[in-house]
Amino acid sequence: MKSKMKVRVPALMIAAILSAWMLAGAQQPASRFTGTITAVSGTTLTVKTDAGEAHQVEVPETAILKQVEPGAKDLSAAQTVVLSSLATGDRVLVRLDPNAPAGSSVALQIITLKQAALAKEQEQEREDWQQHGVGGLVKSVDAASGVILLTTGAGATARTIAIHTDKSTILKRYAPASVRYDLAQVAPIDAIHAGDQLRARGPKDAAGTSITAEEVVSGSFRNISGTITSTDAASSTLVVKDLASKKQVSIHVAPDTQLRQLPERMATILAAVLNGNGGPGRVQPPPGAPPSGGPAGGGQRGGPGGGGFDAQQLLSRAPAIQLADLKKGQAVMVVATEDSTGDTAITLVSGVEPLLEAPAASQNLLNWSLNSGAPDAGQ
Repeated sequence: MKSKMKVRVPALMIAAILSAWMLAGAQQPASRFTGTITAVSGTTLTVKTDAGEAHQVEVPETAILKQVEPGAKDLSAAQTVVLSSLATGDRVLVRLDPNAPAGSSVALQIITLKQAALAKEQEQEREDWQQHGVGGLVKSVDAASGVILLTTGAGATARTIAIHTDKSTILKRYAPASVRYDLAQVAPIDAIHAGDQLRARGPKDAAGTSITAEEVVSGSFRNISGTITSTDAASSTLVVKDLASKKQVSIHVAPDTQLRQLPERMATILAAVLNGNGGPGRVQPPPGAPPSGGPAGGGQRGGPGGGGFDAQQLLSRAPAIQLADLKKGQAVMVVATEDSTGDTAITLVSGVEPLLEAPAASQNLLNWSLNSGAPDAGQ
């Protein structure tokens, strides 16, 4: 039996709705963009696009404003709203008036998703991922049969799970240098390779060794642990001597990169927990999911008295830092993506000296990176 919740990606959904609307009634093309309202001043909206650009848009009385609910496939049930109902945090797709004066941005049509409705929908999606999700490392992919073998856990807790996909399964890959679910792109099954991180969601068998996947999201990530040999704030890069390869690795720090500093006591506690406990914790949703992280199976739990300690929760409490705070000689652990431009950090954590000898530390950092996602990932 299929799980009840269905994945909905607001940015793509609104774009699809507007495209259908334009094809039905528009006679000439117009510029458009999708984003989140960051300010409302009189008849002017400031919208931060998904690409990080800020646009100020004038909304005249003649503009058509429609509000849709999560899950809507077209505008048939959309409600006409007024400008005063729009608020910061709402998702919008703005179609600009092509006949507006040169140099001005005037809205012709706006489709909006209310922040509260979206937050409720995302919470339901997260719960569904927790109940019906599995995650781990790809062991093998059989594109012909649609079966992906996944390994999860470690040591005594290690097991293999068969992920069954078919034509109805949604297959996505994380975009380069990103763990944002909302930026993940549809990709064929042969884009998935052994060693990739993968999460699948759908009904499981009684033994938990097989899942009929409704959705799969995957990506290729690299763990780097070592000491900083140099930093360059101007170019947003640092060089780390990787302990595994003994090579110097240049790492780019992007605007979305999460940088954290583990206090000494926190690092010591975390290392002790990871060295003494290997059991997998609950499965978290992907980052930014409106199914806000990521493919690899949850936090490590354990601790004195079996108190349900979650290593990823501890990581989430670590103070945020800036690239300028990092110094030569500091030990760091990095989760990065690798493409033609080199390595780009998704997450970088310093103060990790006690963790460098904890076998589960790198995997937990990867899990946390994917589960927490980038800032505003769910917007």
